Amino acid sequence: MKYRTILACILFSTTAAVQAASLCQEKEQEILREISYAEKHHNQNRINGLNKALREVRANCSDSDLRAKHQQKISELHAEISERRAELKQAQQSGDREKISKRERKLKEAEEELQALKARDF
Repeated sequence: MKYRTILACILFSTTAAVQAASLCQEKEQEILREISYAEKHHNQNRINGLNKALREVRANCSDSDLRAKHQQKISELHAEISERRAELKQAQQSGDREKISKRERKLKEAEEELQALKARDF
């Protein structure tokens, strides 16, 4: 969960210049920022993984693919939220407060993840 929060903060910290760029350029800039962060913290495994991701973005990225994948992720999250709501309804019918609390928390996390995903372009 911490990683998601950090990643969301990084993704929301784009500048106006980057926002004007293409989605692939924006994604490349995000990866470069993460590489810089990993270098500051001497995280060589993360640096290696990000460099690989950067090479793949530079070689294979297209804006239309990014948009399609983004829409697919949004659709998957909508399905997950529907599933979480059904689970919450079952828990409410059972009357188990612990299960209700757990299901409410999971639903809230999924809804927050969806909002974060909708707020970005890729």
